[in-house]
Amino acid sequence: MAVPKKKQSKSRRDKRRATHRLEAPRLNLCPQCGQPKQPHRMCPNCKTYAGREIEPLRTPTP
Repeated sequence: MAVPKKKQSKSRRDKRRATHRLEAPRLNLCPQCGQPKQPHRMCPNCKTYAGREIEPLRTPTP
């Protein structure tokens, strides 16, 4: 079984973990209503996407 020969320093460990942080989602402004929305998604406020009005999908409730 493989066993490390030397103890890894705290700085090396932390450098490796530096990319594990969470990032806030990217936001753009909706061109129709000006509210923040995620790119490539329908605006939750005015229900438009690429200048067209979109109806949200309706799923039947069980």
